[in-house]
Amino acid sequence: MDYGIVQFTSDRGLRPAVLAPLVEEAGFAAYFVPEHSHIPTRRDAAHPQTGDSSLPDDRYMRTLDPWVSLSAAAAVTTRIRLGTAVALPVQSDPLTLAKQIATLDHLSDGRVTLGVGFGWNLDELGDHKVPPKRRRTMLREYLESMRALWSEEEASYDGEFVNFGPSWAWPKTTQQPGVPVIVGAGATEKNFTWIAKNADGWLTTPADTEIDDSIRLLQKIWAEHGREGAPQIVALDGRPDPEKLARWEGLGVTLVLYGVPDDDIDKARGYLAKRAGQLGLA
Repeated sequence: MDYGIVQFTSDRGLRPAVLAPLVEEAGFAAYFVPEHSHIPTRRDAAHPQTGDSSLPDDRYMRTLDPWVSLSAAAAVTTRIRLGTAVALPVQSDPLTLAKQIATLDHLSDGRVTLGVGFGWNLDELGDHKVPPKRRRTMLREYLESMRALWSEEEASYDGEFVNFGPSWAWPKTTQQPGVPVIVGAGATEKNFTWIAKNADGWLTTPADTEIDDSIRLLQKIWAEHGREGAPQIVALDGRPDPEKLARWEGLGVTLVLYGVPDDDIDKARGYLAKRAGQLGLA
């Protein structure tokens, strides 16, 4: 089981090119960032944590672009995985997004993990012309079509939301048949079934604190759908607890992510050193 850092990037926090090397130097294995294109000021969608239209953090409206951020991080690191927690693919053009991700994976020597979400902010999705009741189907088609572009010499796709004829597209992803895809979603049978059919693993949400039974359910559904091996499980954690972490490792958690204060470089460096010490990182 590895440990990583998730930064809620914003135009007021440390830049990824500053923080990512500190994450790597402290011994962590991964660096993740989020995505929001914008936040409509008038919204009907409730935030999962607040239960209403209010936001728990103003960084939601100040979030940096994840692909530019991870490219900056890739240029100044050599080892850590670079991921999204989470990206919203359906808010982009799939052909362009496939190229961006493949390029990042190529330039980083195969270090990309694509964490995706269905999207809680229906108002944000609406501005991108995403039909709320079809966003799962749309995400599936995006992933299928991007995997084709990442791996096939002549790729094509014919779907409800994505259509393109036989095409050439390089670079291919260094990781084949494409970058690993994990889905950030609540621990429900419906979500786990979608993951077993369409993705490589699960990213917990902040609301998922007791995940032991959820992991077992995901693994059961994974096996029932004929998937080989085990799903990747990326867990968000607040404070390291040795007993809990040992239990998670035994259950099959592959990566644990911790947030980081990013308003000051000395504070961030101190936090990373402390957390690395608690986790026994070299």
